Amino acid sequence: MDRKRLEAIVRQFLEAIGEDPDREGLRDTPARVARMYETELLMGQGKDLREALNTVFTESYGGLVLVRDIPFYSLCEHHLLPFFGKAHVGYVPRGKVVGLSKVARLVEAAARRLTIQERMTEEIADTLYETLNPEGVMVVLEAEHFCMTMRGVQRPGTITTTAAARGHFVHDTRARDEFFSLIRNKKPY
Repeated sequence: MDRKRLEAIVRQFLEAIGEDPDREGLRDTPARVARMYETELLMGQGKDLREALNTVFTESYGGLVLVRDIPFYSLCEHHLLPFFGKAHVGYVPRGKVVGLSKVARLVEAAARRLTIQERMTEEIADTLYETLNPEGVMVVLEAEHFCMTMRGVQRPGTITTTAAARGHFVHDTRARDEFFSLIRNKKPY
């Protein structure tokens, strides 16, 4: 990311909307915004998602591994507005498991780029499926989009749900039902 160029563009943006980028409250805004995009909001831009799954273990466990309620924040590529929500990621291993924190890191890496929820869902599922070669993968994202909350239809609280299934989750309704039952059960155990 070209931070200096981004700073200049933020300064131009402030001028274009009629602001004075040299006034006290805005003086450091271009640098702050550029740094925020580079180190936080878009830190996943251009990164290989497989890097998030760098801790893989050989393990014979064959049941469902589910990491649910992973919070995420992203930027919609259509309006550059945030969308945020929770991801639920499950897989049935085939001889390999990944460190649990790596599932959350995968979600974060997929979220911290300009994207749309549908693509993010597919990317998480594909990366996990291709990296671990499990029996199956199921990913569900639930998110609120500021492009629906702050502009356009202006309907705060509207949730969009997307799902992606790989492997046996595609045809095995019992496996899908188990996954959905577990993400609906909000009890900790």
